[in-house]
Amino acid sequence: MTNITDVKELTHFIDGKMTAGKSGRFSEVFNPATGEVIARVPLASAEEVKEAIKKAEAAFPAWRDISVAKRAEVVMKFRHLVTENKDKLIEIICTESGKTEEDALGEITRGLESVDLAINAPHLMKGEYSVNVGGQINAYSAKYPLGVVTAISPFNFPIMVPLAQTSMAVAVGNAVILKASEKVPMTALFVSELWKEAGLPDGIWTVINGDKEAVNELLENPAVQAVSFVGSTPVAHYIYETSAKYGKRVVALGGGKNNMVVMPDADLEQVANAFISAGYGAASQRCMAISTLMVVGQETADRLVEILKEKIDNLKVGAYTENADYGPVISPQAKESILKAIDRSEEEGAKIICDGRDKDITKNSKGFFLAPTLLDHVKPGMEIYDEEVFGPVRNVVRVNSLDEAIKLINQHELGNGVTIFTNNGLAARKFTTEIDVGMVGVNVPIPIPVGYHNFAGFKGSRFGDGQMFGPDQAKFYTKSKVVSERWLSTSEDKTMSFAFPSNN
Repeated sequence: MTNITDVKELTHFIDGKMTAGKSGRFSEVFNPATGEVIARVPLASAEEVKEAIKKAEAAFPAWRDISVAKRAEVVMKFRHLVTENKDKLIEIICTESGKTEEDALGEITRGLESVDLAINAPHLMKGEYSVNVGGQINAYSAKYPLGVVTAISPFNFPIMVPLAQTSMAVAVGNAVILKASEKVPMTALFVSELWKEAGLPDGIWTVINGDKEAVNELLENPAVQAVSFVGSTPVAHYIYETSAKYGKRVVALGGGKNNMVVMPDADLEQVANAFISAGYGAASQRCMAISTLMVVGQETADRLVEILKEKIDNLKVGAYTENADYGPVISPQAKESILKAIDRSEEEGAKIICDGRDKDITKNSKGFFLAPTLLDHVKPGMEIYDEEVFGPVRNVVRVNSLDEAIKLINQHELGNGVTIFTNNGLAARKFTTEIDVGMVGVNVPIPIPVGYHNFAGFKGSRFGDGQMFGPDQAKFYTKSKVVSERWLSTSEDKTMSFAFPSNN
């Protein structure tokens, strides 16, 4: 066990300063690869959150009144600082999340796409102008920031998701409060230092660490105008209902049960490589990870499973310092939950092709490692099919036709991402047209859009109307005014009229 005196005590970041917690409550931060406690993070009380909101509210007017071009300059400098400090960020991300260095670098790179789009805020905030809409009246629209907004981020992407949630919010003139996951708080605190160095005024960027008490204050406080959330579907639904109840603008992204449909004409070696990287990368702790292979045809499924078994059994699981294919899951509780899900799947009739439970690294490592498991003959109604399992347990569902695959996917309550592997253009067009899922790929293993396209799923994968990536974020974080103006001359008709204004 780690001696408590060796454990770093973390802070919040409020009004431009690292600020010690006052609640007396803490949560432990683990290094998932060693099982050791590496830090204690304070869990803010409702009163601490209120004080942070007041600081942000006071800072907002001056930031709002700075030109959008000047705000974009700060965002651009922040981008340069992230790039300059990427090695330090990789180290922090790997240490507190267990990711490999390659995966951490990929996360930073994708996060910077959102920063790049935010640099274009001057363009995205442009309004419209109409001359002489009637009676010498000119009409125009203008976009204004909302005020104080909050982002509640998950553990699985310590930097990409926070940057996607907040970069545009900052650029268009809001004061942002990030409630980072208490499992990975160190990345968010380091990012805070970079915003400070980039010249962001104090109070415009805040990091509050906490649990449900802090979250509820953010959702209920009348000064907070908008809420962005990424996490599990039950919590996303709670965030959405609570935020809407208090009159806030909200987008809450939930879980994803993502399928890869494989047609008989697909190259199965390519499919196997794509599925393994998209399914097991980051220990399967991605909301866009492929969890289910839906294979059309029994012969195709038999051949693909045979190829997969050999490849999966050769995957290397280990710490980021060991050149591993993927690392540990986030916590001992997560590991235990995943192991129980495998047990239940076997009881429900799934056939285990690769069993990660019996591997040495699963049974004997002090870290939270799980060797990969693959299940075959999985059917709707089994827990492993119905629920999102956030760990390296993937499954194969056998179907007889593309129509059957589309029907099963559309019947599922989640609709985050889906992809099809085929060389048949007609099959691909049918699939992309008929599938009821928000993000669709064709021969693309993880159909996550680039940062300048919108990102969001359908059904139980998204609550609210906003987006996490893309240009619609500029709309989500601004409000529009429409102004009609007319300049009167002394010679104008001064008679009174009670008719409804119209262009006559």
